[in-house]
Amino acid sequence: MAGHSRTIEGMTKAPAALPPRVREFLASGRHFATIATIDPDGAPRQAVIWYRMDGEDVIINSLVGRRWPSNLLRDPRINVAVADRDDGYRWVGITGTAEPIHDQATAQADIAAMAQHYDGDDPDDVARQIRRFESQQRISFRVRAAASHDHLD
Repeated sequence: MAGHSRTIEGMTKAPAALPPRVREFLASGRHFATIATIDPDGAPRQAVIWYRMDGEDVIINSLVGRRWPSNLLRDPRINVAVADRDDGYRWVGITGTAEPIHDQATAQADIAAMAQHYDGDDPDDVARQIRRFESQQRISFRVRAAASHDHLD
């Protein structure tokens, strides 16, 4: 279903463009994302993760074999919530689908960019993390929004 997303009711619709204020919020600061995926038994699974923006899409990354990426490989539906680190009452929610990116060069570049963004104040720590990530099999996902809502006012 590349380029399309299933809504909660199971209907298909084209990806939605994120409003400019949502894109600006997501691209600013060092906010953490909370994602929700669906376990094999139908239960929700949440995780707090790093992310980066690529145009309209949210890019997320993980070590291969963890539960949430395995969930997305089986069922691409995802919900993403990002709260302002300084004011938790300001936040954005996105419902969409996640398209896997298996290419190791891309996945490694994504996690390196995230390490630089989130821990860039300490270059030694960034270098140490990137060395650790390079020894891991990583996977990235391109999250395409079907809908978004925000509490930025």
